[in-house]
Amino acid sequence: MYLYSLLAEVTPTPTPTIEVDPDLVTPGPIGFAAITLVVIFVILLIADMQRRIRRTRYRDEVRAELDAEEAAAKEADKAPEPGQSAAE
Repeated sequence: MYLYSLLAEVTPTPTPTIEVDPDLVTPGPIGFAAITLVVIFVILLIADMQRRIRRTRYRDEVRAELDAEEAAAKEADKAPEPGQSAAE
């Protein structure tokens, strides 16, 4: 019962008081410039990544086309010409 009364007892929470002038803790122009530089850097980084992904995709497409052409050329070399039998 004693434990219950300790747990049920409400302790008042102190209200925080502001000890610092809010005007002195703002980021100001230096903080604005820093955030602007970070945003510009991220935009350039995203543009560079898109360019690299696009380049890789084009290379894969060209490689697939070349492989298909090479396979077609090998098939054409192996296939007998019209009028010739496969035993010749």
